[in-house]
Amino acid sequence: MKIDWKRKLSSRKFWAALIGFITAILVAINFTEAEIAQITAIVSAFATLIIYILTEGYVDGKREENNIEI
Repeated sequence: MKIDWKRKLSSRKFWAALIGFITAILVAINFTEAEIAQITAIVSAFATLIIYILTEGYVDGKREENNIEI
C-alpha cells in the first residue's frame, strides 16, 4: 500500500499528533518548559509552511486544470 505523503503532510490531525508525540518525548527526557515551547513553536511553524505550500500547489493545479478545459 502506497502512502499518500502529500495528503498526510497537509493533515492538521497528523501535525497535532506529531506535536503531541514530540512534546511527550521532551517531557520524558526532562526538557524545560521553555525548551518544549520553543520546539513546539518550530514544529508548528514548519507544519504551517508545509500545509500552505501543498494547499497553494493544489489550488494552482486546479486553476490550470480549469484553464485547459476552457
